[in-house]
Amino acid sequence: MTIETTTGGILLLIAIMTLVTLATRFGGVFIMSFVKINPRIESFINTMASSVLIAIIVPLAFSGDAGAVAALVVTAVIMLALRKPLPAIAAGIAAAGAVRYLGVASF
Repeated sequence: MTIETTTGGILLLIAIMTLVTLATRFGGVFIMSFVKINPRIESFINTMASSVLIAIIVPLAFSGDAGAVAALVVTAVIMLALRKPLPAIAAGIAAAGAVRYLGVASF
């Protein structure tokens, strides 16, 4: 199946991705409504988010450009210093933008 990259095709793709995202979000909540939450399940849920985040970040740290590595380092340092995610994310985005704007060479 192919979808043309016209305005209508792009809007159709966005609509399909929206429906898939909603289905997975609501489907997960629906399925979990049948699961009794015990300490083991709660621990799994609490650690799942950090596991997914680490799975995304580690490859970026090894194969990303200088901007990605700068963003990762600055975000980690600010997060450890302030313990607040929003300033850390903002600083990471600013670091990536600055490195890419200045044209710092890749590793």
